[in-house]
Amino acid sequence: MSTATTLKNAEAIALGGFDGMHLGHQELFRHLGKKGAVVVIENGHASLTPDGLRERHTHYPVLYLPLEQIKHLEADGFISLLKEHFPHLKKIVVGYDFHFGKDRKYSAHYLKEVCSAEVEIVDEVKVDGVSVHSHVIREAIRDGKISFANKLLGYNYSIIGRHIHGQGLGKERLVPTINLHVEHFEIPKEGVYATLTRIDDEEHFHPSVSFIGHRVSTDGSFAIESHILHESITCKKEAEISFISFLRENRRFDSLEDLKKQIQKDIQMAQKELKVLAL
Repeated sequence: MSTATTLKNAEAIALGGFDGMHLGHQELFRHLGKKGAVVVIENGHASLTPDGLRERHTHYPVLYLPLEQIKHLEADGFISLLKEHFPHLKKIVVGYDFHFGKDRKYSAHYLKEVCSAEVEIVDEVKVDGVSVHSHVIREAIRDGKISFANKLLGYNYSIIGRHIHGQGLGKERLVPTINLHVEHFEIPKEGVYATLTRIDDEEHFHPSVSFIGHRVSTDGSFAIESHILHESITCKKEAEISFISFLRENRRFDSLEDLKKQIQKDIQMAQKELKVLAL
């Protein structure tokens, strides 16, 4: 059955922005039942799961409604639009802080009052006492708190980039790296990370150590690069870096020899982190 047909036959939908498809979002999806669908109100600023990556994190079909096309609607117009897309609609699932319509003036509770379909409002989800929200996760990523961000997401945060040529120093004088140009994703704090990296169309990830930041010890340019541990792998088109833990801050070294020594220490730290993960 095609995605379009599955969407048309859906009897329950979850409504929201759903950038990140994190544990709070997953709680909504648990209330959908067998004939469910996810409706993404897309504002064009998704940075945790951009470019259609939301489908990775749910088995339900996903419909994208561009915010620009619906933000002017009053409550009745919005509900009518949903019923056009879902003629068999019986249930709408939203979060406790959901708002919709012109100037976001309608609340989840208002939707429950005026909609003929059942409206289920899901309570706040907390992890370690912290309310799970996409903006909280973005802030954690920007602060290098990758382990905490992953805990709120329910999976390891990843970025995908196009392979580009680097300085050429790595392979010749340091360690070989895969250099990436990344767009649309929230970029983690500058520093070194224990990571897993997937190359091109491969299905599996390779243990790796990755650097994000300005090359302050060489030419000062910004780089996102990953070194695959114990393997020599060529990247042709793109790679995905999955972040496991933050290892250290980005800093300047007085010589390439000092930098090379630190990279070896980074590799050892990454191996230790990834070994614990594999246990």
